Amino acid sequence: MVKFNFNSLNEVSAEHGINPAEFAQYEDRQEELMRLAASRGQGFWDIVDEDCHELVNFAKSSKYENVAVLAIGGSSLGGICLQQSLTNLFGKNLLTVLDNIDPEFLAEYAAQIDLKKTLFVVITKSGGTPETLAQFFYFRNLLEQAGLDWTKQMIFITDPKKGYLRKLAGETGVKTFDVPENVGGRFSVLTAVGLLPAALMGLDVGRLLEGARLARLDARKMTLAENPAFQLAAAQHLLYLKGKVMNVIFPYAQKLIRFADWYRQLLAESIGKAVNLRGEQVNVGITPVFALGATDQHSQNQLYNEGPNDKLFLFMSVKEQSTNPVIPDSGFPAELSYLKGVSFQRLLHTEMAGTVAALQKQNRPMIQIELAKLDELHLGYLFFIFEAATAYLGEMFEINTYDQPGVELSKQLTREML
Repeated sequence: MVKFNFNSLNEVSAEHGINPAEFAQYEDRQEELMRLAASRGQGFWDIVDEDCHELVNFAKSSKYENVAVLAIGGSSLGGICLQQSLTNLFGKNLLTVLDNIDPEFLAEYAAQIDLKKTLFVVITKSGGTPETLAQFFYFRNLLEQAGLDWTKQMIFITDPKKGYLRKLAGETGVKTFDVPENVGGRFSVLTAVGLLPAALMGLDVGRLLEGARLARLDARKMTLAENPAFQLAAAQHLLYLKGKVMNVIFPYAQKLIRFADWYRQLLAESIGKAVNLRGEQVNVGITPVFALGATDQHSQNQLYNEGPNDKLFLFMSVKEQSTNPVIPDSGFPAELSYLKGVSFQRLLHTEMAGTVAALQKQNRPMIQIELAKLDELHLGYLFFIFEAATAYLGEMFEINTYDQPGVELSKQLTREML
């Protein structure tokens, strides 16, 4: 289904890679660390069992020509990833995620839509995210000025009990879906936060959840070699201790670039912490970077091959793609004959193999991840494995994986400045 290949970590020098004996140290602590991760009361482990029929039925009944998602951060990145990964890249986009407060960005969107044919999905876990509420007030005002009933054209996805949006929904009757109290924003893609946009795009949310449940089975296995989530976390942690303070997520699939974007927040916000669980100053964190193959071979590979050896590379590929055009086999000069009759998939995968081989020669550690195909089942699996790996990684660093005091400080200072 999804193959995680860790063998390359043993094919570079001991200083920069991982040998089986080093992995064995983590296997000795696997049961303890997994128990700790499970004890934190985080709902992402179990949300994949929830019944999603209500939001699916709502999406099927929707007659709107446009859907605008008003969200930012963890409330937006999952939906963006789902759209990029599972819909036609060049088709008419029913759904637009407005994940910024840039004035031109918002005004240009507002100018090109028919308000009465647009559904607005407002997503904020806390119910008080200032950027999202600013967007909400802006578009609510536009609807009111156009003589439209905003309460019928807006949907809230927020905390089930508290926050401004929850209070407003109680006063106005706006249709609302819950983000469970024990699911943080960056872990919420498999709640209504990601599933409602997915359903509105016509995606199969049942298969997304099925893939996540299959991943959960693997993420709970007590044998290290059979548990890709724990093995990924162990590799990241050990290599961090060896100076690999950056992770480069490197998909060789155009449609997976927003998965790399989604994971960037998950890793950065969960693991970048000033203090550990004992209150000691540690200032740990892995800096996530994403690159796109083959595009970024031409923009970043020089650095990756000859720059500082401080990175772990996560290569991602799709084995079976829905279409695979072939380069024509005529009209070639002799020096380019190696391209004759080659499929684009073979060319792409061969370029990845070349990049991998070059990095190995430079003793750069890497993990290879291959999806059998890119669909709801496989993407749901991938979401959950990376969430579980992040939970395990936090236990290895002995930090609070689920808070974000650095983000809260920025919000507080913004309020004071305004």
